[in-house]
Amino acid sequence: MGNVVLNLSLSEINKMKTYYQGKLLEKMPPGSVFAAKTAGCTITAYKSGKVLFQGMGNEAEASRWGEATSSNAPAKSKAPSGNLPQGFSQLSVIGSDEVGTGDFFGPITVVAAYVRKEDIPLLKELGVRDSKDLNDEKIIAIAKVIKDVVPFSLMTLKNDKYNQLQKSGMSQGKMKAILHNQAILNVLEKISPVKPDAILIDQFVQGSTYYQHVKNQKAVAQENVYFSTKAEGIHLAVAAASILARYAFVQYIDKLSESAGFKIPKGAGAQVDEAAARLILKKGREVLPQFVKLHFANTEKAMNLVNKKRG
Repeated sequence: MGNVVLNLSLSEINKMKTYYQGKLLEKMPPGSVFAAKTAGCTITAYKSGKVLFQGMGNEAEASRWGEATSSNAPAKSKAPSGNLPQGFSQLSVIGSDEVGTGDFFGPITVVAAYVRKEDIPLLKELGVRDSKDLNDEKIIAIAKVIKDVVPFSLMTLKNDKYNQLQKSGMSQGKMKAILHNQAILNVLEKISPVKPDAILIDQFVQGSTYYQHVKNQKAVAQENVYFSTKAEGIHLAVAAASILARYAFVQYIDKLSESAGFKIPKGAGAQVDEAAARLILKKGREVLPQFVKLHFANTEKAMNLVNKKRG
């Protein structure tokens, strides 16, 4: 096992911090009390009381401080829909999810992530669950830890490329299907020769439509592939994929904000119309394709705001 988690009191964590004084790391994940590195193990203690031991010497190092809390009890999950096998939540699964499809600003980010059944208790300890229940700060904190725990592949469809494809007649559904398929293939290659028990895609179209979208790709993942809505609640692999996709999306929005010179909002509400109008007034309409999905109604609304302000 590559990871061990202990639940300790804050006073015990402070004792640990003193013990590892000479081995403390300057760079600490958000929400942590300290991070330290020994010859065979990295130790990260969180304000929640969870202490994560990663590396070859994790068990020996953790045994100094207590017993691991990993449990193999079945996960509480939403009832699997459709034709998913019994006990699906406890299988070793590649999960795939995407973020950014409904946002005016920013790219579409798709992540496929492989979660072995042995790592399910650890991911639960680290707080992996439906990303819609987590704020950005929590997502960033969890993503920074799990990106070193689970094999994953991130696909980012930047705005300029998205706009080119959309203008050529490609639907957003087809774009997403191609990205999901490629991310899954990348993870299958990473974990080879190991094969997952199943692959679960957070459903955005019927399976038949999905395969129609990807039929011209060089390779298509089809073995043990399942589709389900609300898949984040069915297997932690999809929840982990969603968290990593959202983390990448948030980072990208931060880069766009730097480029724009002001904070770029998420979503597709009135606040993004205002932000787009501000961007046009500041840098000109010609920069929009690098920042937004042009075919959204927000483009016209932003231009109306610009005309009002100029008028």
